[in-house]
Amino acid sequence: MAKKKKNTPAPRPAATDAPATLKDMLSGEVLEKLKAQSDALKAEERDKMEAVLKAAEDKRKAEQKRLENDFGHLLENSNQDWSKFK
Repeated sequence: MAKKKKNTPAPRPAATDAPATLKDMLSGEVLEKLKAQSDALKAEERDKMEAVLKAAEDKRKAEQKRLENDFGHLLENSNQDWSKFK
């Protein structure tokens, strides 16, 4: 019986041979500016969403208050079992 030859894996290229990324090519100062701008845009978007949600909540509360003062609406949506209030 003949011995089996072990296949040696091909040598992998070193990490330094990898193509340069945009992050590697930009200076630290430019990266910091981009990160700051990104954070500012995210904060602005978050503030806009909070304002939209607050406006919707205020509108809902105003409609609820208007309906609470409308006798017809209260009469239609009230419990019709008046015997427990005797």
